[in-house]
Amino acid sequence: MALQEVSKKRARGQRVWCVPYARNLSGIEIRGNAKDWWGKAHNIFQRGNEPVVGAVMSFRATRGMPLGHVAVVSSIVTDREVIVNHANWHRNKVSLKMGVKDISKNNDWTLVRVESQPGQYGSLYPVNGFIYPKAVE
Repeated sequence: MALQEVSKKRARGQRVWCVPYARNLSGIEIRGNAKDWWGKAHNIFQRGNEPVVGAVMSFRATRGMPLGHVAVVSSIVTDREVIVNHANWHRNKVSLKMGVKDISKNNDWTLVRVESQPGQYGSLYPVNGFIYPKAVE
């Protein structure tokens, strides 16, 4: 479904953004910029620092990424590495099966490196944590 939406947007000449892609793929109905997802999820969706398949990884806003970023966990490799699917990491493209490594001192997923090319991990990115698809009851 998420990839179909991307195809439709491209056919119409529209930009592919991380937020609608993550929302469509995860089923987590949050709107607004990626940097606001963590706060908006509070008291609505469960949040935490443990990756789970289907959870949304919420990246903090940075100077180079002022709107933040969101990606959906597609698989767990180890307790410190996951695979994500996300949009607009590379401008206007969907990136599938991209590795993310936890490099935080406390093993709490607050600082990561994202695979920019196969086997090549780039800059440091601060992460809020993971938003889980199940709503708070």
